[in-house]
Amino acid sequence: MPIIINEIEISVSVSDDASSSGGSPQSNNIPSKEEIIKECVEQVMEILKQKNER
Repeated sequence: MPIIINEIEISVSVSDDASSSGGSPQSNNIPSKEEIIKECVEQVMEILKQKNER
């Protein structure tokens, strides 16, 4: 059964303040691709759950 997503909301916070981190790029808590995908899937599933409850 296909899932059709009619609405998706994405919020992003970007900081250009690299001086406060003081470390290598790996130590900046940058999420991996898998973590980003996992979070997106969780948010999409939450939206679908809310729409089904209405």
